[in-house]
Amino acid sequence: MTSGLLSGNPTAVVGQYLQGLQAGITAAVAEVDGTAFLTDVWQKPPGELLQGQGITQILEGGPVFERAGCGFSHVSGPRLPPSATQHRPELAGAPFEAMGVSLVFHPRSPYVPTVHMNVRMISATGPDGQVVCWFGGGMDLTPYYGFAIDAVHFHQSCKTALQPFGDDKYPRFKIWCDDYFYLKHRDEQRGVGGIFFDDFSELGPEQSLAMMQSVGDAFLGAYLPIVERRKHAAYGQRERDFQLYRRGRYVEFNLVWDRGTHFGLQSGGRTESILLSMPPLASWAYRQAPEDGTPEAELYHQFLVRKDWV
Repeated sequence: MTSGLLSGNPTAVVGQYLQGLQAGITAAVAEVDGTAFLTDVWQKPPGELLQGQGITQILEGGPVFERAGCGFSHVSGPRLPPSATQHRPELAGAPFEAMGVSLVFHPRSPYVPTVHMNVRMISATGPDGQVVCWFGGGMDLTPYYGFAIDAVHFHQSCKTALQPFGDDKYPRFKIWCDDYFYLKHRDEQRGVGGIFFDDFSELGPEQSLAMMQSVGDAFLGAYLPIVERRKHAAYGQRERDFQLYRRGRYVEFNLVWDRGTHFGLQSGGRTESILLSMPPLASWAYRQAPEDGTPEAELYHQFLVRKDWV
């Protein structure tokens, strides 16, 4: 570790930031919805392989958000799981600490997109006794009915958050997001994307942390204006049915492809908190395809494709 902000106790510094981020986001969302979050403070029982604690906050059944989950966790274990060492084989089996804030908000209205955001740090002790830290995070937007103005706003917010850390970061992380949030088994993007980065330490510990913080701090400005713009739009059963059908894709991605879900389950994490990203309702249908010229078809043709939004 280099000297500076992270040289003493990096987990304390990052943990304080992450808990403040969680509190600020849930307070803002509770104000928009008019419903308080349930707060569940948890700790792993003694004797389990993975140790740690966290704060899960959940809002369910609100007028704006049907289910909104935002969790902070700080866990440690004797051996990094395979999903965390794909790019760092020298740390396979090393003791580790992991902490982060992860959220998924499922709005009630089909015209308000689902959103995901995550920021995290993992630190591990290598064979030489040195502590290595790396960071990950990002945010992505999953509309059910597409609006270009919303996608542009979301991507511009992501680009602005990354700009101080180099002109290359937004284009790289935008492509990374498109590559990551992709349902290979359906040859389909999950949504309009955003940014995603993982195993990141190339700026050094101080600046890598600052970049992660900039992404976390940009979330409310990226998402809440879209919520305000769409939350009062009238909709009917057709739109609701399509929303539930598309939510099924969200479930498929999280269970089949998401590294964060796999990391949590492989490392013995708290299942209830790991799966807070699941929607309260979802549906599936055999070979369903929207009619050409409909708003539902437009989602596939204009929004569930890789596109430069800014």
